[in-house]
Amino acid sequence: MKTRQATPSAGLDPADLKSALDDVHRAGVPGVFAEVRDGDRIWHGASGVADVTTGRPVRADLRHRVGSVTKSFTAAAVLQQVERGRIGLDAPIGDHLPDLVPGERGRRITVRMLLNNTSGIPDYLPHAFPSLRGFPSLPDVSTESLDDNRFRTFRPAELIAMGLTAPPTGEPGGPTGVYSNTNWLILGELLAEVTGMPAEECVTRNVIERAGLRHTGFPAGPHVEGPHSLLYESFYGLIEPPRDYSVYDMSWVGTGAALVSTMADLNRFYALLLDGGIVAPSSLVEMQRTIPVRALDGSMIEYGLGLHRVDTGRGTFWGHDGTVWGAGTMSLTRADGGRQMSVAVNLARWNRPDSSGRPQPHPIDAAMKALYGRAMG
Repeated sequence: MKTRQATPSAGLDPADLKSALDDVHRAGVPGVFAEVRDGDRIWHGASGVADVTTGRPVRADLRHRVGSVTKSFTAAAVLQQVERGRIGLDAPIGDHLPDLVPGERGRRITVRMLLNNTSGIPDYLPHAFPSLRGFPSLPDVSTESLDDNRFRTFRPAELIAMGLTAPPTGEPGGPTGVYSNTNWLILGELLAEVTGMPAEECVTRNVIERAGLRHTGFPAGPHVEGPHSLLYESFYGLIEPPRDYSVYDMSWVGTGAALVSTMADLNRFYALLLDGGIVAPSSLVEMQRTIPVRALDGSMIEYGLGLHRVDTGRGTFWGHDGTVWGAGTMSLTRADGGRQMSVAVNLARWNRPDSSGRPQPHPIDAAMKALYGRAMG
């Protein structure tokens, strides 16, 4: 591991951080919890409830569905196999999975393009959840699919086929990317092909266990094991009051977004990853080569190989955000490792639409932005 010079920080102010959490709760999130690290100092905090019916308080150490934060774990597992010579980062995916990604696409799309979302393969989600297909035009959608799929077990190949048969979002390897969960299920199948074990087992053995994470794993069924919050989905006001989706078959996202973790484990993971404890320095360089990528909400992000880059007045941070039904997570670590934050909320898609059906800003947005700002120092 390398030794890095830490950026000067404002330090940890527990009262200020707790106040920021409370503001998020008061703005409308039932429960919010976080871990912030500054050098050797660690702060844990929580505000609100884990269950709106019983009033059970939320705690900082709860396990949580962390959504697309999973992609950083999957990317690290892929880069490890690149280091071992089993995968070529710029090799066509068709070399490994000719039946899954056949023909010209298999010859043109490389492993790197899957990792940085420049494959041009669209997301399968509108097809797996057909009642959501009109989004973001909310008058044209319903949330019926969310309930229809609660206990449905998808096969990765089934979801990948949905993405591959939809119109491409662009040419492979273009200068900008379009975020797509389909890429990440293909990468899971790639891991299974080259290691001879299920992708989830590969990530568990080579990334989760290597990092010493004791509260992180892929769910074995629809339930979150261990202490956790209920997870309330609003879907832009279409579900009112928000409904609990904490019990859900996560095969719909698999190696793209199914992980359960804690905020402490996420901070430990990213600290080790950025310090060379999970992949080699040369692999980390590749992971941090970013391009502009259009996220699912339409915003543009700087995206590498399973890592977001976020530039702030306090330096450059690396990490990932994630959301699944009812849950949101943000985990960011400053490039020098000196400052970290991981934040979880048990409410998702709280923005209400205007008369045209477009989601509008909500007080929660400003409160979350303020919390992130204080947590990043």
